[in-house]
Amino acid sequence: MGLGDKISNAAEDLGGKAKEAAGNATNNDRLKAEGQTDQVKADAKKVGENIKDDFKRD
Repeated sequence: MGLGDKISNAAEDLGGKAKEAAGNATNNDRLKAEGQTDQVKADAKKVGENIKDDFKRD
């Protein structure tokens, strides 16, 4: 996984956490769900990059 990908994924994850927290604070279910979705997307990208890295090592 390239450094740029790691930074991008971390930023997406943190942004998702911030959206979720803002949604919780304001009782905005749409914003909360959007934040959770962003976090899931970031996690999926991390998994995909880890798999690619594992194949490169073999």
